[in-house]
Amino acid sequence: MSDHSGSSAGSGASSGGTGGSGVLVLAATPIGDPRDAAPRLAEELRTADVVAAEDTRRLRRLCQALEVEPTGRVLSYHEHNEAQRTPELVEQLLAGRRVVVVTDAGMPSVSDPGYRLVSAAVAGGVRVTCVPGPSAVLMALAVSGMPVDRFCFEGFLPRRAGERATALGVLGDERRTMVFFEAPHRLERTLTTMAEVFGAQRRAAVCRELTKTYEEVRRGTLAELVTWAADGVRGEITVVVEGATRPAADLETEVAGIRTSGGKVLGVETNRGFIGAKTVGVVTAGNSGVLAKMAGFKLPVESHPLQALVSEPMKPILDTVVMSNH
Repeated sequence: MSDHSGSSAGSGASSGGTGGSGVLVLAATPIGDPRDAAPRLAEELRTADVVAAEDTRRLRRLCQALEVEPTGRVLSYHEHNEAQRTPELVEQLLAGRRVVVVTDAGMPSVSDPGYRLVSAAVAGGVRVTCVPGPSAVLMALAVSGMPVDRFCFEGFLPRRAGERATALGVLGDERRTMVFFEAPHRLERTLTTMAEVFGAQRRAAVCRELTKTYEEVRRGTLAELVTWAADGVRGEITVVVEGATRPAADLETEVAGIRTSGGKVLGVETNRGFIGAKTVGVVTAGNSGVLAKMAGFKLPVESHPLQALVSEPMKPILDTVVMSNH
């Protein structure tokens, strides 16, 4: 091991591995206010043999705020070079070096670079530990007003509308409180899809710029939050959504019929209301579903590739539907 491995910052409980290799330290960084940094963070940055940073410029600003100067090598470690740089860092660890990983905000490997390196380090018998610190997930959950006894973290949803709807559909019956990250320019679209899949009256909270000057927590139903987000939102966003309150009903019970006009399909009538053809799909008890963008297809829905996502009880109904372009 290097001389740095004997520092008090490295004396935490072992995560397994042998004593003859280096140590991988995942160091949480402030999510907004530098004053939230753990005292150990400055010491780790100062004494590490290698500091792998998601953004070296942000690391430099953080070090200035903490009044610390790294004495080891500083290199970039982000989503675009993570796969290529991981073997190099593992080599450093196996040579006995202390490697500290930091990301722009929060804990490395949680929706940030780090997972590959942790996996490789564990496989190589390297000890892995961390410096705890601020968490946007836990802070958003705590201030949301939603139940906190059981929750799940889903990270960022897919960017494509269809994939996003499918991912949310899988969570339709989730009883735990759900936490998501989202980019501000996609927030309105994501909330809209959530309202379609989970139901417009499902409670949620949008937490913006946590620990920063313009911190804001907006609570309400998904329908209310869609209206609020329509004006545009800036900053780092964490969304907390209430879990389902009851298990999903079967599709035959939930779907009441298909609304048409002049021979054209307008959408599906369900026990929770009407869903237009542009997002018609499977809806169960207002708590789950797979919403498929089917508008614009002049063909039987059974021929559409998204038909594979439709549960069996719904197929006899959808097989008779031919979507129009309007």
